[in-house]
Amino acid sequence: MSILKTYARLWTDSLDHALPLLRQLTGRQPDLRLSFHGVELAAIGDFLVIAGPAEERAKYAHASATVVVTDLADVQAALKDAGAVITTPLTAGPTGSFLYARHADGAEIEYVQWTPDLVQRIVGRQQ
Repeated sequence: MSILKTYARLWTDSLDHALPLLRQLTGRQPDLRLSFHGVELAAIGDFLVIAGPAEERAKYAHASATVVVTDLADVQAALKDAGAVITTPLTAGPTGSFLYARHADGAEIEYVQWTPDLVQRIVGRQQ
């Protein structure tokens, strides 16, 4: 198992207002932009921007980062062995599958296993 990419989460009311500065700072265009359960998401550089009404964003605010991994089943086993609690079970999503876990120290992280085409397009290009 390995970590492919880690995103810092940024919260905003509007992707259209947030992205111009991030394009300038990162020198890149978003790798992903999609809607998911009442919020819009954009991945640009090492940022995952989560936009939408405050009450919708609040549903995802418990996680401090998004971590893309090669094998979510292996990560889940390692998390359980380390005393983490799975707070959102393995779920299919628009980019692959994900789960949320609260580590024994209290940190909560979203772990994502992307589809192979996303790994190739985003991670493969950066290597």
